[in-house]
Amino acid sequence: MQVLTIDIGGTKIAAALADQQGALSHYRTVSTPAQAGAPAVVAATIDLAREVCVASRADGLAPRAVGVGAAGALDPAHGVVVYAGETLPGWAGTALAAGLEAGLGLPVVVDNDVNALALGELHAGAGRGFADLLVVAIGTGVGGALVVDGVVRSGATHSAGELGHLVVEVNGGRRCNCGGHGHLEAYASGPAIVARYQERLGRSDAIDLRQVAERARNGEKLASDVIVEGARILGGALAGLICVLDPQAVIIGGGVADLGDLWWPALTAAVRANPLPGPAQVSLHPAQLGTRAVLVGAARLAQARFT
Repeated sequence: MQVLTIDIGGTKIAAALADQQGALSHYRTVSTPAQAGAPAVVAATIDLAREVCVASRADGLAPRAVGVGAAGALDPAHGVVVYAGETLPGWAGTALAAGLEAGLGLPVVVDNDVNALALGELHAGAGRGFADLLVVAIGTGVGGALVVDGVVRSGATHSAGELGHLVVEVNGGRRCNCGGHGHLEAYASGPAIVARYQERLGRSDAIDLRQVAERARNGEKLASDVIVEGARILGGALAGLICVLDPQAVIIGGGVADLGDLWWPALTAAVRANPLPGPAQVSLHPAQLGTRAVLVGAARLAQARFT
Protein backbone atom coordinates (compact mmCIF):
# COMPACT_ATOMS: atom_id res chain seq x y z
CA MET A 1 0.00 0.00 0.00
CA GLN A 2 1.31 3.45 -0.93
CA VAL A 3 1.19 5.95 1.94
CA LEU A 4 2.03 9.60 2.33
CA THR A 5 4.69 10.07 5.01
CA ILE A 6 5.45 13.38 6.74
CA ASP A 7 8.13 14.68 9.12
CA ILE A 8 7.22 17.90 10.95
CA GLY A 9 10.20 19.45 12.70
CA GLY A 10 10.94 22.80 14.25
CA THR A 11 12.90 24.02 11.23
CA LYS A 12 11.76 21.81 8.35
CA ILE A 13 8.73 19.87 7.12
CA ALA A 14 9.43 16.95 4.78
CA ALA A 15 6.99 14.71 2.90
CA ALA A 16 7.28 11.79 0.52
CA LEU A 17 5.43 8.80 -0.89
CA ALA A 18 6.38 5.43 0.61
CA ASP A 19 5.73 1.94 -0.69
CA GLN A 20 5.16 -1.23 1.34
CA GLN A 21 8.93 -1.79 1.69
CA GLY A 22 9.53 1.74 2.94
CA ALA A 23 11.16 3.04 -0.24
CA LEU A 24 10.60 6.78 -0.59
CA SER A 25 9.83 8.81 -3.70
CA HIS A 26 8.47 12.24 -4.67
CA TYR A 27 10.32 13.84 -1.77
CA ARG A 28 9.48 17.46 -0.97
CA THR A 29 10.55 19.82 1.82
CA VAL A 30 9.74 23.32 3.08
CA SER A 31 10.83 25.48 6.02
CA THR A 32 8.56 25.26 9.05
CA PRO A 33 6.69 28.54 9.68
CA ALA A 34 7.16 27.94 13.39
CA GLN A 35 6.81 31.51 14.61
CA ALA A 36 3.55 31.96 12.68
CA GLY A 37 1.81 29.51 15.02
CA ALA A 38 0.30 26.03 14.86
CA PRO A 39 -2.39 26.76 12.23
CA ALA A 40 0.29 28.01 9.85
CA VAL A 41 2.38 24.88 10.43
CA VAL A 42 -0.61 22.63 9.73
CA ALA A 43 -1.46 24.62 6.60
CA ALA A 44 2.11 24.42 5.32
CA THR A 45 2.10 20.66 5.95
CA ILE A 46 -1.14 20.24 3.98
CA ASP A 47 0.22 22.30 1.07
CA LEU A 48 3.42 20.25 0.95
CA ALA A 49 1.52 16.96 1.21
CA ARG A 50 -0.73 17.99 -1.65
CA GLU A 51 2.36 18.63 -3.80
CA VAL A 52 3.50 15.07 -3.17
CA CYS A 53 0.03 13.72 -3.93
CA VAL A 54 -0.17 15.61 -7.24
CA ALA A 55 3.29 14.47 -8.30
CA SER A 56 2.67 10.85 -7.32
CA ARG A 57 -0.72 10.68 -9.01
CA ALA A 58 0.87 11.98 -12.21
CA ASP A 59 2.99 8.82 -12.07
CA GLY A 60 -0.03 6.59 -11.51
CA LEU A 61 0.47 6.28 -7.74
CA ALA A 62 -2.07 7.23 -5.10
CA PRO A 63 -1.51 7.29 -1.32
CA ARG A 64 -4.27 5.68 0.72
CA ALA A 65 -3.24 6.91 4.18
CA VAL A 66 -0.89 9.32 5.94
CA GLY A 67 1.73 8.70 8.62
CA VAL A 68 3.24 11.64 10.51
CA GLY A 69 6.21 12.00 12.82
CA ALA A 70 6.06 15.40 14.52
CA ALA A 71 7.98 17.34 17.13
CA GLY A 72 6.50 17.26 20.62
CA ALA A 73 4.78 14.60 22.68
CA LEU A 74 1.78 13.25 20.78
CA ASP A 75 -1.18 11.09 21.70
CA PRO A 76 -1.49 8.73 18.69
CA ALA A 77 -4.90 7.43 19.76
CA HIS A 78 -6.45 10.91 19.55
CA GLY A 79 -4.02 12.53 17.10
CA VAL A 80 -3.31 15.46 19.43
CA VAL A 81 -0.08 17.20 20.45
CA VAL A 82 0.00 16.99 24.24
CA TYR A 83 3.28 18.81 24.88
CA ALA A 84 5.74 20.92 22.88
CA GLY A 85 8.76 23.03 23.70
CA GLU A 86 9.68 26.53 22.62
CA THR A 87 10.69 25.52 19.10
CA LEU A 88 7.06 25.40 17.97
CA PRO A 89 5.07 28.09 19.83
CA GLY A 90 1.43 27.17 20.36
CA TRP A 91 1.95 23.61 19.10
CA ALA A 92 0.67 21.94 22.29
CA GLY A 93 -3.03 21.16 22.05
CA THR A 94 -3.06 21.01 18.25
CA ALA A 95 -5.49 18.40 16.86
CA LEU A 96 -2.96 17.41 14.24
CA ALA A 97 -4.54 14.25 12.84
CA ALA A 98 -7.98 15.86 12.48
CA GLY A 99 -6.53 18.93 10.79
CA LEU A 100 -4.56 16.91 8.27
CA GLU A 101 -7.47 14.56 7.59
CA ALA A 102 -9.70 17.54 6.82
CA GLY A 103 -7.13 19.03 4.49
CA LEU A 104 -6.07 15.86 2.68
CA GLY A 105 -9.15 13.63 2.72
CA LEU A 106 -7.10 10.65 3.90
CA PRO A 107 -6.89 8.78 7.22
CA VAL A 108 -3.98 10.02 9.35
CA VAL A 109 -1.94 8.55 12.18
CA VAL A 110 0.55 10.69 14.12
CA ASP A 111 3.33 10.09 16.64
CA ASN A 112 6.37 11.83 18.07
CA ASP A 113 9.17 12.26 15.53
CA VAL A 114 11.78 10.38 17.59
CA ASN A 115 9.32 7.51 18.07
CA ALA A 116 8.94 7.43 14.29
CA LEU A 117 12.73 7.56 13.92
CA ALA A 118 13.02 4.63 16.32
CA LEU A 119 10.46 2.66 14.32
CA GLY A 120 12.39 3.34 11.12
CA GLU A 121 15.73 2.29 12.63
CA LEU A 122 14.13 -0.78 14.26
CA HIS A 123 12.85 -2.19 10.99
CA ALA A 124 15.16 -0.76 8.34
CA GLY A 125 18.27 0.59 10.05
CA ALA A 126 20.66 0.07 12.94
CA GLY A 127 17.98 -1.50 15.16
CA ARG A 128 17.42 -4.60 13.05
CA GLY A 129 17.94 -7.73 15.13
CA PHE A 130 17.28 -6.04 18.47
CA ALA A 131 14.15 -6.22 20.61
CA ASP A 132 15.04 -3.69 23.33
CA LEU A 133 16.53 -0.33 22.37
CA LEU A 134 17.13 3.17 23.61
CA VAL A 135 17.07 5.49 20.61
CA VAL A 136 18.53 8.98 20.99
CA ALA A 137 18.38 11.96 18.62
CA ILE A 138 20.90 14.76 19.28
CA GLY A 139 20.51 17.81 17.10
CA THR A 140 18.75 21.13 17.66
CA GLY A 141 17.28 19.44 20.73
CA VAL A 142 17.75 16.16 22.59
CA GLY A 143 15.06 13.50 22.16
CA GLY A 144 14.67 9.82 22.80
CA ALA A 145 12.47 6.80 22.34
CA LEU A 146 12.12 3.37 23.94
CA VAL A 147 11.71 0.07 22.14
CA VAL A 148 10.63 -2.81 24.40
CA ASP A 149 10.00 -6.31 23.03
CA GLY A 150 10.14 -4.93 19.50
CA VAL A 151 7.50 -2.23 20.12
CA VAL A 152 8.02 1.52 20.44
CA ARG A 153 6.54 2.46 23.81
CA SER A 154 5.10 5.92 24.38
CA GLY A 155 4.33 5.50 28.10
CA ALA A 156 1.40 6.64 30.23
CA THR A 157 1.72 10.32 29.25
CA HIS A 158 3.18 9.80 25.74
CA SER A 159 6.61 11.04 26.84
CA ALA A 160 8.61 7.84 27.37
CA GLY A 161 12.24 8.23 26.37
CA GLU A 162 12.25 12.04 26.53
CA LEU A 163 15.71 12.46 28.03
CA GLY A 164 16.27 16.08 27.01
CA HIS A 165 14.77 17.37 30.25
CA LEU A 166 16.82 15.23 32.61
CA VAL A 167 18.19 17.53 35.30
CA VAL A 168 21.97 17.90 34.96
CA GLU A 169 24.46 19.63 37.23
CA VAL A 170 28.01 20.16 35.99
CA ASN A 171 30.82 21.60 38.11
CA GLY A 172 28.30 22.82 40.65
CA GLY A 173 26.20 24.73 38.13
CA ARG A 174 23.15 24.20 35.96
CA ARG A 175 22.46 25.45 32.47
CA CYS A 176 18.79 26.19 31.82
CA ASN A 177 16.84 26.37 28.58
CA CYS A 178 13.40 26.20 30.18
CA GLY A 179 11.82 26.13 33.60
CA GLY A 180 14.01 26.52 36.64
CA HIS A 181 16.37 23.57 36.35
CA GLY A 182 19.41 22.60 34.35
CA HIS A 183 18.59 20.22 31.52
CA LEU A 184 20.61 17.78 29.45
CA GLU A 185 19.48 19.56 26.29
CA ALA A 186 21.13 22.76 27.53
CA TYR A 187 24.50 20.96 27.63
CA ALA A 188 24.47 18.35 24.86
CA SER A 189 22.45 19.71 21.91
CA GLY A 190 24.03 21.37 18.91
CA PRO A 191 23.01 24.92 19.93
CA ALA A 192 24.25 24.24 23.48
CA ILE A 193 27.69 23.24 22.21
CA VAL A 194 27.84 26.37 20.05
CA ALA A 195 26.73 28.55 22.98
CA ARG A 196 29.39 27.03 25.21
CA TYR A 197 32.02 27.70 22.54
CA GLN A 198 30.94 31.35 22.28
CA GLU A 199 30.91 31.70 26.07
CA ARG A 200 34.45 30.38 26.45
CA LEU A 201 35.63 32.36 23.43
CA GLY A 202 34.34 35.48 25.12
CA ARG A 203 32.35 36.78 22.16
CA SER A 204 29.18 35.91 20.26
CA ASP A 205 30.53 35.14 16.79
CA ALA A 206 27.95 34.17 14.17
CA ILE A 207 28.88 30.50 14.02
CA ASP A 208 27.15 27.14 13.79
CA LEU A 209 28.04 23.61 14.89
CA ARG A 210 29.54 22.71 11.51
CA GLN A 211 31.97 25.60 11.82
CA VAL A 212 32.89 24.70 15.40
CA ALA A 213 33.62 21.17 14.16
CA GLU A 214 35.73 22.53 11.30
CA ARG A 215 37.81 24.54 13.76
CA ALA A 216 38.26 21.46 15.91
CA ARG A 217 39.46 19.44 12.91
CA ASN A 218 41.90 22.23 12.12
CA GLY A 219 43.45 21.80 15.54
CA GLU A 220 41.70 24.44 17.67
CA LYS A 221 41.70 23.08 21.22
CA LEU A 222 38.78 25.18 22.46
CA ALA A 223 36.49 23.91 19.70
CA SER A 224 37.53 20.33 20.41
CA ASP A 225 37.08 20.78 24.15
CA VAL A 226 33.48 22.02 23.96
CA ILE A 227 32.47 19.16 21.65
CA VAL A 228 34.07 16.64 24.00
CA GLU A 229 32.41 18.31 27.00
CA GLY A 230 28.95 17.93 25.45
CA ALA A 231 29.66 14.29 24.55
CA ARG A 232 30.85 13.46 28.06
CA ILE A 233 27.82 15.02 29.72
CA LEU A 234 25.49 13.14 27.41
CA GLY A 235 27.44 9.91 27.94
CA GLY A 236 27.13 10.19 31.72
CA ALA A 237 23.38 10.72 31.45
CA LEU A 238 23.00 7.82 29.03
CA ALA A 239 24.93 5.55 31.38
CA GLY A 240 22.37 6.23 34.11
CA LEU A 241 19.49 5.52 31.74
CA ILE A 242 21.14 2.33 30.57
CA CYS A 243 21.39 1.18 34.20
CA VAL A 244 17.65 1.73 34.60
CA LEU A 245 16.42 0.43 31.22
CA ASP A 246 19.06 -2.23 30.45
CA PRO A 247 18.56 -2.17 26.64
CA GLN A 248 20.38 -4.45 24.25
CA ALA A 249 21.65 -1.47 22.28
CA VAL A 250 21.63 2.31 22.09
CA ILE A 251 21.15 3.94 18.69
CA ILE A 252 22.20 7.56 18.37
CA GLY A 253 21.44 9.88 15.48
CA GLY A 254 21.13 13.55 14.67
CA GLY A 255 23.45 16.31 13.59
CA VAL A 256 25.62 16.18 16.73
CA ALA A 257 26.19 12.44 16.32
CA ASP A 258 27.39 13.21 12.80
CA LEU A 259 30.46 14.91 14.30
CA GLY A 260 32.05 11.47 14.14
CA ASP A 261 35.48 11.02 15.71
CA LEU A 262 35.35 14.45 17.32
CA TRP A 263 32.44 13.28 19.48
CA TRP A 264 31.92 9.50 19.58
CA PRO A 265 35.09 8.47 21.51
CA ALA A 266 34.29 10.88 24.36
CA LEU A 267 30.67 9.74 24.45
CA THR A 268 31.66 6.07 24.49
CA ALA A 269 34.26 6.60 27.22
CA ALA A 270 31.72 8.41 29.41
CA VAL A 271 29.18 5.60 29.02
CA ARG A 272 31.79 2.92 29.75
CA ALA A 273 33.05 4.79 32.82
CA ASN A 274 29.97 3.60 34.71
CA PRO A 275 31.04 0.28 36.26
CA LEU A 276 27.67 -1.48 36.11
CA PRO A 277 27.22 -4.23 33.47
CA GLY A 278 24.73 -2.34 31.30
CA PRO A 279 26.86 0.71 30.48
CA ALA A 280 30.00 -1.42 30.33
CA GLN A 281 28.57 -3.87 27.81
CA VAL A 282 25.70 -2.30 25.86
CA SER A 283 26.39 -1.82 22.17
CA LEU A 284 26.35 1.75 20.86
CA HIS A 285 25.42 2.32 17.22
CA PRO A 286 25.12 5.35 14.95
CA ALA A 287 21.71 5.62 13.31
CA GLN A 288 21.78 4.43 9.69
CA LEU A 289 18.83 6.11 7.98
CA GLY A 290 19.86 9.74 8.43
CA THR A 291 17.24 12.31 7.48
CA ARG A 292 15.02 9.53 6.07
CA ALA A 293 14.49 7.81 9.41
CA VAL A 294 11.37 9.70 10.55
CA LEU A 295 9.76 9.36 7.11
CA VAL A 296 10.48 5.61 6.97
CA GLY A 297 9.09 5.12 10.49
CA ALA A 298 6.00 7.27 9.91
CA ALA A 299 5.25 5.30 6.75
CA ARG A 300 5.44 2.05 8.68
CA LEU A 301 3.14 3.54 11.31
CA ALA A 302 0.50 4.28 8.66
CA GLN A 303 0.84 0.91 6.97
CA ALA A 304 0.46 -0.89 10.30
CA ARG A 305 -2.60 1.16 11.28
CA PHE A 306 -4.50 1.19 8.01
CA THR A 307 -3.55 -1.95 6.08
